[in-house]
Amino acid sequence: MSKILIIEDDVAFCTMLKTFLQKKDYEVFTAFSGNEAIPKIKKETFDVVLADVRLPDIDGIAILDEVLENSSETQVIIMTGYAEVNKAVSAIKQGAFDYVSKPFNPDTILQTIKKALKSNATTSVVPKKQEVNCTQNTSKKTSASFVRGVSDASKKLNEYVALVAPTRMSVLVIGDSGTGKEYVASSIHKASKRADKPFVAVDCGAIPKEIASSEFFGHIKGSFTGAVNDKVGHFEAANGGTLFLDEIGNLSYELQVQLLRALQERKIKPVGSNKEIEVDIRVIVATNEDLSHAVKEGDFREDLYHRLNEFSIKVPPLKDRIEDLMLFANHFLEESNIELEKHVVGFADEVLEAFKKYNWPGNLRELKNIVKRSVLLSQGDMIVLSILPNDIAYASHNSKQTYGLFKNQNEQELILDALEKANGNKAKAARMLSIDRKTLYNKLKQYDISL
Repeated sequence: MSKILIIEDDVAFCTMLKTFLQKKDYEVFTAFSGNEAIPKIKKETFDVVLADVRLPDIDGIAILDEVLENSSETQVIIMTGYAEVNKAVSAIKQGAFDYVSKPFNPDTILQTIKKALKSNATTSVVPKKQEVNCTQNTSKKTSASFVRGVSDASKKLNEYVALVAPTRMSVLVIGDSGTGKEYVASSIHKASKRADKPFVAVDCGAIPKEIASSEFFGHIKGSFTGAVNDKVGHFEAANGGTLFLDEIGNLSYELQVQLLRALQERKIKPVGSNKEIEVDIRVIVATNEDLSHAVKEGDFREDLYHRLNEFSIKVPPLKDRIEDLMLFANHFLEESNIELEKHVVGFADEVLEAFKKYNWPGNLRELKNIVKRSVLLSQGDMIVLSILPNDIAYASHNSKQTYGLFKNQNEQELILDALEKANGNKAKAARMLSIDRKTLYNKLKQYDISL
């Protein structure tokens, strides 16, 4: 029977979680403070430790250090609210297995525990500190590969990616500029059976019409003026793997016909050649426009549209993934530190508030650029408000609506608006307001709000 230690100062929540896990046949121990937990960690060896990142005496990071010091096999899962996501990300870098955001569904923590136990079973016995160092070294090479969001929108996106990835279906990725459509396409490829084959990304808007056929299907030497060598096209380069066509709506009508034929016949003919080449590719396309409208207007072939749209995925804008904001910000901070050879630790509190209030019209691309610019300009360990562009730094002055509670006259209005946006889901409303569920219940009682 696996042993689990829960370290949580909310006694009612801790007791509820203990009862739930005991019903799942785990041996569960509890501690309501860090000082109560540490002797148990030194005395017993636990398979999994669930630690709240914020405790009344010490934080979850100190608990993590204590566990790493005493056991090489114990997996630590950090429990955190939205406001402490920074600490949770730091904990993972230091050796924590994963983190879960509160409030969470019990089934969510159960799945995370099972993954942690499975990781224990499949991991060779290596001192934990060594494992952490290895993880940190490789993360620099693969940091751009995956950032899993915790928002409802991100969870739905991730579910769709996991669902369609193992299939051979063509996928249409729809989303505003800067939302990460190529990242989604790459994630589908990496989770597919073609993961060890090429992933070729093509920006359809950047290919001149005159050489488009050559770019896609290749050409042979001497086939036209300037063709001084044989050229392999994108289709042949992606053979066996995935071809990602970004901004597919920019293709000329003539090239749409050629693309449809290539997809249907699975054969291509380089420009100037009489020889057909068989290709086995999966196609993922992306657009930030309404292709169905383009079909109605006659600008995009209906048969090609249906051929490409076997499965569609909508990538949400950053403003609808506000719970993920600091996950992405910390990810971009780490990337920028590596690229710029800097050592910025994190974001000042007023920067976090400004980020949450800003609308992010440029989505993830804008966030990445802002974080990189801020790292470059930063003279200290923290990114401060004064180095942000004015439209972000003073977003709160122009914002009529924000999902953060303050001691002001519109607090009740903010709560009601969040509940409406969350369709009455109190847990989701609490996350939108950046507070825990207990605080929300107290506020509902204070303002006599009933649902």
